[in-house]
Amino acid sequence: MLKLTPTVCKALEGSALFRNVGLESIEHRLEACNLLSLTAGQVLIDPQQSNDHLYIVIDGQLRVYLGGQDLPAQAILAPGDCAGELSLIDGQPPSALVIAAEPTDVVAISHNALWSLVDCSHAIARNLLAILAGRLRRNDLALVATQSQSLEFDQASTVDGLTGLHNRRWLADAFPRAMERCIRDGVPLCVVKVDIDRFKAFNERYGHLVGDTVLRGISSRIATSLRTQDLIARSGGEQFAILLPRTNTLDGLEIAQRIRAAVEQIRFSRGGNAIAENVTISCGVAPLRLGDTLDSLIAAADKALARAKAAGRNRVEVSAEE
Repeated sequence: MLKLTPTVCKALEGSALFRNVGLESIEHRLEACNLLSLTAGQVLIDPQQSNDHLYIVIDGQLRVYLGGQDLPAQAILAPGDCAGELSLIDGQPPSALVIAAEPTDVVAISHNALWSLVDCSHAIARNLLAILAGRLRRNDLALVATQSQSLEFDQASTVDGLTGLHNRRWLADAFPRAMERCIRDGVPLCVVKVDIDRFKAFNERYGHLVGDTVLRGISSRIATSLRTQDLIARSGGEQFAILLPRTNTLDGLEIAQRIRAAVEQIRFSRGGNAIAENVTISCGVAPLRLGDTLDSLIAAADKALARAKAAGRNRVEVSAEE
């Protein structure tokens, strides 16, 4: 029987499946679910075995592999993220290997429990459809990207090994092409620079292993907060660069604020104990202006980021350049 502790409630309320759903209205149905505690390296979903549960991460982190552990992780799942929904619904073997990257707690929702929740809540039904649609859309985009790559393309050279995001090398190629399309189509574009606040001091206080966990968790949360057309890369250290096509200044500011708020809600732990401080980010937003290059656009976003830092951190500033 699942106990709705504050930690469990917070993760469930922040999950895509229970968005806009009051847990008190389905509490009696959630009792049929279970809380599983995984050790680091433990397999949660195996393509060689059937799966009849949907899992929601409560604490810790899962890694998703499509081609085995010898390849980079396809996705990193943080608290609130779901796994196993596709194989649970279609009854087919799982398409991915899902492993706990560290001690991780998940809520396991069985086939019968899931359909019971769907039957009693239209919102859960809509959310489940949105999760499946998002997965299909990501798979389609990944297929298109794969087909457009040269056979000689070395994926490892453009992917950051720690976070699974693209790196600066990929950024230098992909961002200018996206800028050219927006300029050609006469539509707006924004770049957002993101920096984790006081990350050096955090590393010194808690150690680099915890720091790496924070980088991965924040990377995952930022990526899942973006739209399908948006581009993101780890630009170095604790900084990320985001390109928002077809986005004006006000919309870019709104997206950056949403990302900042989403990161602020993450709770990290060390050795099973909650870390005694929130991890926050600051953001600088720069809209594309006539004559801008990628370097000048990123420089403008960096200046806005510096103002956000100077103004107290955990905030978003927009470029003031004319």
